Amino acid sequence: MDTSDLFTSCKKGDVCRVRYLLEQRDVEINVRDKWDSTPLYYACLCGHEELVQYLLANGAKCEANTFDGERCLYGALNDTIRRVLKEYKQITAKCMKRDYYDAFLQRLLEQGYHSDIVFIVHGKSFCAHRCVLGARSAYFAEMFETKWKGKNVIALKHPLINPAAFSSLLQYLYTGCLDIDVEYVNDCKRLAKQCQLQDLIEDLETKCKKVYEFVSSKPGTCVKVLTIEPSGNSQLQEDLALLAECALPAEFRVGFGELPFDSTDSFSSYPDLCFRVSNYSFFCHKAFFCGRSDYFKALLEDHFSESEELQTQPSIPVVTLHDISEEIFIRVLYYIYSDDTELSPENAYEVLCVADMYLLPGLKRLCGRTLAQVLDEDSVVSIWKIAKLFQLTRLEDQCTEYMARIIEKLVEFEEFAAAVKENADAVEERQETDSIPLVDDIRFHITSNVQTYSAIEEANQKLDALDNLLASIGLEC
Repeated sequence: MDTSDLFTSCKKGDVCRVRYLLEQRDVEINVRDKWDSTPLYYACLCGHEELVQYLLANGAKCEANTFDGERCLYGALNDTIRRVLKEYKQITAKCMKRDYYDAFLQRLLEQGYHSDIVFIVHGKSFCAHRCVLGARSAYFAEMFETKWKGKNVIALKHPLINPAAFSSLLQYLYTGCLDIDVEYVNDCKRLAKQCQLQDLIEDLETKCKKVYEFVSSKPGTCVKVLTIEPSGNSQLQEDLALLAECALPAEFRVGFGELPFDSTDSFSSYPDLCFRVSNYSFFCHKAFFCGRSDYFKALLEDHFSESEELQTQPSIPVVTLHDISEEIFIRVLYYIYSDDTELSPENAYEVLCVADMYLLPGLKRLCGRTLAQVLDEDSVVSIWKIAKLFQLTRLEDQCTEYMARIIEKLVEFEEFAAAVKENADAVEERQETDSIPLVDDIRFHITSNVQTYSAIEEANQKLDALDNLLASIGLEC
């Protein structure tokens, strides 16, 4: 529903609404609709210059000579919009600071921290991680256990292996996305066939056809770079979740003691780290834990931190984690590797506390989504307090939106009156007529999108109920 609202708001040029949806509701800025169009495309098409500038400044994709970039340029309503697009240079520092999974994987590939394998293709070096390549490609998994077993440097000398195509192939394996110059597409397809990546081959062929049709029908356009962006990360997440499954102690794996074999038995994940949690050992990877959490980065890269060594594998350090159960750590483990984890209303708060301690804002948001599913008149105030405590802006907004819907019932709850008083007291040096943030947010949701006469009457009744409560507890704002 929020996604549909974003597209509608971009067509209207409603900057305030778009800002609210992106910054408060966490809607993805480069989301696509069923016509493969983005919010930026509609803002360009409808000529909303201020909105176009806002979207570009916050991470909307529009690189020159790409399908999306050329489409926005061609579809722009006027030359002013086209000038804004042509002058645009993507500055990642200005993009919204969210710990996006694909951004982490892109950094993992580009920076190569904690890499354990180097490929040399015609003099060009590529650092990589065997765990990622093996989880994403059966071809790489087999080669690491056979022809390349025990090697840290692999030289690929075949004359048909192009370094640019190999770079794009690695990008696809790490992120699920791919950028390739049009002239190297056939080289990339040849590599994909060798690595048994049929989905990539089909995606390349589909994209080539779409670009050809676009360029043929739009004179003056020129697409030099082919970009593939999957509609979702489901396959990537599923593949990398295998690393989490490999990290689990045997007794926690699916089918333990029931099946004659384990799905992870034939796959080696090449761990370089062991976490000990409640006397259980989890074999993990520094690249993922350090890359996703500043807490673990400090813990594992601090030269003064004390760690044991595994007797069976002395090269693997053992770090004991305290104040966390193995069940909760498993939830963290799956999030670290796959950006998703199984949560329930029963464990969401405990996972949220751990996510806050381990500096995992994305996991905190997942917990917030789980808590939002159980909002009711009895829980909304306590969940709102949790949202405030852990700075979950989307959950906080959902709570106040829900409060606005049931405000006539809610004003009868002592817990709600106490929350309003507490929120008023939290305003530093508050004067008698100063506003109260909680009350302001509820009023906003009561009055937003009110258009019909009956809706205005209903909104006024709700506002009266809220004002009566404020008067009864000696607050005016």
